[in-house]
Amino acid sequence: MIARLRGTVLEKAPTRVVLDVGGVGYEVHVPLSSFGGVGEPGSALTLHVHTHVRDDAILLFGFSTALELSLFERLITVSGIGPRVALAVLSGLPPSELVEAIAGADLARLTSIPGVGRKTAERIVLELKDRIAAFGATAQAADAGGPREDLVSALVNLGYHRAAAEKAVNQALASAPDGGFEGALRHALRSLTR
Repeated sequence: MIARLRGTVLEKAPTRVVLDVGGVGYEVHVPLSSFGGVGEPGSALTLHVHTHVRDDAILLFGFSTALELSLFERLITVSGIGPRVALAVLSGLPPSELVEAIAGADLARLTSIPGVGRKTAERIVLELKDRIAAFGATAQAADAGGPREDLVSALVNLGYHRAAAEKAVNQALASAPDGGFEGALRHALRSLTR
């Protein structure tokens, strides 16, 4: 599973970037919100990545912030929404506005996104509204990156579900905020194995 890529931009188009990482060119699909931060070919770029495996392809979806990645992963859990539609949703509204629109059940705002009709917008609100309220509290921390997101990423890479990893990391950081990365990781792992 590829979770993050750091390399040199080879090619770029509004929804696609080819990133050279150690001599291998990775095609990564990006929302317009992330595309704005992509430099010219030859510049360095780091992307948070969601690896989507299908029977006929392995697709990489890249995001400039952990908040965008988290929103994308929540969107693809909604029935009827695949990675392409989730990418279109993130391209249609900035992440903070998307969180507000879902939490406030603003169907008019959601249906203003190209490719999102009324039924799709209703499904997004129905399935994510309750989870987005809790998500809003952690969205700013995820957006900022830092040790919290590194800890969550480490636990996800060890095979834990993202929601369980986020909860364990929040508890670890609340109980020992000055414990450092290793101390917080040990604390989170202990709570996950109980």
